[in-house]
Amino acid sequence: MYMKIDWEKLGFQFMPTKSNIRFTWKDGKWSSGRLCSDTDITMSIAANCLHYGQAMFEGLKAFACEDGKVRVFRPDANSRRLNTTTSYLLMPEVPEEMFLDAVRTVVKDNIDYVPPYGTGGSLYIRPVMVGTAATIGIAPSNEYEFIILVVPVGPYYKGGIKPVRALINDDYDRAAPNGTGHIKIAGNYAASLMPTKVAKDRGFDVALFLDAAKHEYVEEFGTSNFAGITKDGTYVTPDSSSILCSITNDSLIQTAEDLGIKVERRKIHKSELPEFVEVGACGTAVVITPVSEIVHKDNVFRYGEEMGPVLRKLYDRLTGIQVGEQPDTHHWLIEI
Repeated sequence: MYMKIDWEKLGFQFMPTKSNIRFTWKDGKWSSGRLCSDTDITMSIAANCLHYGQAMFEGLKAFACEDGKVRVFRPDANSRRLNTTTSYLLMPEVPEEMFLDAVRTVVKDNIDYVPPYGTGGSLYIRPVMVGTAATIGIAPSNEYEFIILVVPVGPYYKGGIKPVRALINDDYDRAAPNGTGHIKIAGNYAASLMPTKVAKDRGFDVALFLDAAKHEYVEEFGTSNFAGITKDGTYVTPDSSSILCSITNDSLIQTAEDLGIKVERRKIHKSELPEFVEVGACGTAVVITPVSEIVHKDNVFRYGEEMGPVLRKLYDRLTGIQVGEQPDTHHWLIEI
C-alpha cells in the first residue's frame, strides 16, 4: 500500500499501515507486545472506557532525517507524560523501556510509511490505552489494552503555515481547576468539541480558553498550548495546573533559551493580550501555528498575517533539529 502514497498530497488523517503494536494488562501484568495488522479492536459493550471514560492517549512523531536515518522525537518525554496520566486515572504504569521498545518496534515495522526527507511529512505515532473490563459499577477497570498505532501524515497546512483566528468564549471551559486539564485524557478533547464548533460557526479556527475559576487568565487553545512574544522579545507561556504540559512547548522553551531568548512561564492575565506582538499555538501537529487575531467579546487583538520573526526563528530551529538539519544538543532524537 505504501508504494501508492503520494507523499506530496499526504494530509493529516488516519490511514491503515502495515501494523500496530498491542499489549494487554490482565491479572496484574502486561502481556508481551504483538504486532497486528488488524485496525479494529473488540471489547465488551460494558467496557469501562465506554461508560466511565478510562481512555487516554499520547502523540509524537518519527522523521526521516537529512542523513537518511529515521529518528523519533523525544519519546522518553511522552513516556513520562503518559504515566502521569495513567497514575491519575488509576491505570497500570507502562514502564519506560517497554514504551520505548514498543515505539522502536512499531516504527521499524512500518518504516516504509515514514514520509521521505524533504516532503514535510512525518510518521505520527499515537499510543492509546483504554479500560476494557466490563464495568457497570463505577470503578477502575482491571483489564486494559495499550496500543501504539502509526500513521503517515503530511504538513498540517498545505502550501505553507497559515495563521489562524481564535475566539475566547466565556460560556465554555476546557477543564476544571484541580481537575484533569493537566493530563492527556480523551474526555478533555470531548469537552473542547462544542466550544470549537461554536468558534468555527462564528468564522474562527480555534477556541482559546481562560481559566475556569475566574475567566481572568489565559490557559490554552483547544488542542495546543499558548505562547506569546512581548515587545522586548520575551517568550511567555502560561503557568497553570489545569493545562497540559506540552512537549512541543517545553522543547520551544529550551530552544528559546539556547538562542538567548528570555523565557517566562507565568500567569498571563487577559488584559495582557493586546501587549503581545506575536502569538502562537504550540503542539505536535504543526509545532507552531501563528495566531493572527484573538477576539474576546468586543475586543479584537491582532498579531499579523504571518508568523512573526521570533516564532519563526524558534520554529525553524526546532523543526531543523527534528529532521537532522540542526545539531541535537539535548539528545532529543532516538534513532530507529
